[in-house]
Amino acid sequence: MSNKLSFKLFCIEKYADKHHIPGHEVFQLFETKGILQMLDEDYEILHGHGFDYIYM
Repeated sequence: MSNKLSFKLFCIEKYADKHHIPGHEVFQLFETKGILQMLDEDYEILHGHGFDYIYM
């Protein structure tokens, strides 16, 4: 469970850094758009890829 949480936090932080927006805004965006759920459901597939792959 903590691996999935760490992965979601990593994605939020990377997205926030790339777009120069606060992490809490990215969290709300990801939650609203269903991205957090997708990251949770597809964790096994996505966690081995780099952020550039995930970001596409």
